[in-house]
Amino acid sequence: MSNLAPEPEFQQAYNELVHSLQGSKLFQTSPELKAALPVVSVPERVIQFRVTWEDDKGNFQVNRGYRVQFNSALGPYKGGLRFHPSVNLSILKFLGFEQTFKNALTGLNMGGGKGGSDFDPKGKSDNEIRRFCYAFMRELSKHIGQFTDVPAGDIGVGGREVGYLFGAYKSYRNQFEGVLTGKGITWGGSLIRPEATGYGLVYYVAHMISYSSGGKETFAGKRVAISGSGNVAQYAALKVLELGGKVISLSDSKGALIVTGERGFNETDIELIAKLKLERRYLTELHTAEDSFQSRFRYLPGERPWSHVDKVDVALPSATQNEVSEQEARALIAKGCKFLAEGSNMGSTQEAINVYEADRSSRKADGLWYGPAKAANCGGVAVSGLEMAQNSQRVSWTSEQVDKELAGIMERCFWNCLNTAKEYYDVAEGELPSLVAGANIAGYVKVVSAMKEQGDWW
Repeated sequence: MSNLAPEPEFQQAYNELVHSLQGSKLFQTSPELKAALPVVSVPERVIQFRVTWEDDKGNFQVNRGYRVQFNSALGPYKGGLRFHPSVNLSILKFLGFEQTFKNALTGLNMGGGKGGSDFDPKGKSDNEIRRFCYAFMRELSKHIGQFTDVPAGDIGVGGREVGYLFGAYKSYRNQFEGVLTGKGITWGGSLIRPEATGYGLVYYVAHMISYSSGGKETFAGKRVAISGSGNVAQYAALKVLELGGKVISLSDSKGALIVTGERGFNETDIELIAKLKLERRYLTELHTAEDSFQSRFRYLPGERPWSHVDKVDVALPSATQNEVSEQEARALIAKGCKFLAEGSNMGSTQEAINVYEADRSSRKADGLWYGPAKAANCGGVAVSGLEMAQNSQRVSWTSEQVDKELAGIMERCFWNCLNTAKEYYDVAEGELPSLVAGANIAGYVKVVSAMKEQGDWW
């Protein structure tokens, strides 16, 4: 990769995978699988295009649009669209690479992809966002379809944006098909889709807690630090509350809210935050305006919660990539954190992951157990896959049916990661298996085996 422009985020994701594979018995027992590594690490197709649109003042604007169609060995490309000023090819390649193995871990027939634009929806009117979405889809519609590539939402792309993008696709292609997931419930969307990533994250951690305690412990009474305040964080928080845990932090790009007393966030607090985020506003505004927030929480501008929470049992990074540093990882361990699972993609730096894994290995069952994003947050794309199934059948499942399927997928994903780690690593007595190693190996083997059978490498 020395002939390519620097791609730090993609290189980090690649290095993490390679570290797990080379440290395992995989290439000893199946040496032929090593030949697939340089093949699976290159996207099948990268599409880049300009997006021109008009703002409310009549001014001409231009942005960059992308779609990285990384791997289709297991099914149509599947992965979100991100609208954010930070979007570049390195970030989208890392996300598409991770998505490939994440989708494999769901057990559903989905390939991996990712896309988006450096467009910033914050501060834009509904009409400006609609005009941008139609301009973006004008080019993207040539490259996607229900049997080719099925995008979804991501950062900056919620229900409103998905609606505009779907309307544009339908207009340009004259087809009503399940080409996007996260749609409105009355026109092809699935129940539980907004909740899925957060719910799935908590379901995954619940299995971690149960396994490590021999079935004696649950979320009940656990102090849970969460970062972010978007869909993933909101619904993870609500599920934690439902299971008897205490949520002690939430955050956004401007700062963090930390519990000061014995009372954590409640359902009403989460509803107020959800309303705030729909209006694309910040937590500092809520803390300033609401007396109940000022009395129960401290607001730390420009900070993440990890070094500032008191005693913590579970940490759920749910904001963005690389949001837990080595120093913050050590701080969480010092505060008693036993479980950390990522609701955000690549939520921890490699240095932080090294700290987690060293603590798990050295302190055995008393150490911190780490659940990587590609496994712990696969619930969102899993329910997107269930939405695709419902669209194909022209039916809508009940909330209970979708939630049951989601819970089952997360349980199978957990055991797949756990058992794969046991198979390919020597696990010392009393030591918890490495879930990050298990996730990387299980996802890799499934994808490259399908690629070999299809002649993509030999």
